Amino acid sequence: MAVITLLTDFGTSDGYVGAMRGVIVGINPQATVLDICHDITAQDVPGAAFVLSTAYRYYPPDTIHLVVVDPGVGSSRRAIAVRTQRGLFVAPDNGVLSYVYAREPGFEAVQLTEQRYWLSPVSDTFHGRDVFAPVAAHLSLGVQLCELGPAIDDPQRFALSEPEARSDGSMVGQILYIDRFGNLVTNVRRDLLPAGGVSIHIAGQTVNGPLAAYAGAKDGEVLALVGSHGYLELAVRNGSAAQVLGVVRGAEVRIQPSG
Repeated sequence: MAVITLLTDFGTSDGYVGAMRGVIVGINPQATVLDICHDITAQDVPGAAFVLSTAYRYYPPDTIHLVVVDPGVGSSRRAIAVRTQRGLFVAPDNGVLSYVYAREPGFEAVQLTEQRYWLSPVSDTFHGRDVFAPVAAHLSLGVQLCELGPAIDDPQRFALSEPEARSDGSMVGQILYIDRFGNLVTNVRRDLLPAGGVSIHIAGQTVNGPLAAYAGAKDGEVLALVGSHGYLELAVRNGSAAQVLGVVRGAEVRIQPSG
């Protein structure tokens, strides 16, 4: 039984996600359609890329991941399908698969040009329904990547943010993502943290850590820990670090070894 996941910025108050689901099961009634997220901030391609990176590896390796965060819909941007050892991906060619490219070497990509696998007519504003959803459904029925269009070797990607190491042993990172709890996810991976703890300087405050869990802090206290995604994050127990610290994505974070 084929598994197809959906990740969009459509929300669930309109019929957009429902229409995509209808297209998929209309082509393959046996498909299992699962949601990763539909609450990506509108047109937030980097945010969608990060959320996808935290989820896709937990699905079976033959899963088809349908990603539609597409501010360039109706323009000359390409529509693509990508095969990796950890799944198939169907998405606009706008960088939303950047983490996938970095983590899954040896991927294959094609441009979606074979219109027999699309709906007709194609709306200029809803390729999620008319192009991406039917392509994902046909893939779930066994259509091969090479049947969808020509191979490409230059998919669009953005450089993944990396912290900058300083000569004094510190590093300067940035806020990579802010989740719905207001937790500030940095671009500092667990493996970059020195043993023995760190001091994190952000928005005029210093936070020592990392703690093992949110419960290690008092209510309303700013804390640091390594989240389930493997990145250092700043949080407020039973509160929002984004609101308390007044920072947005891209804000600088300086990290020093403790002691």
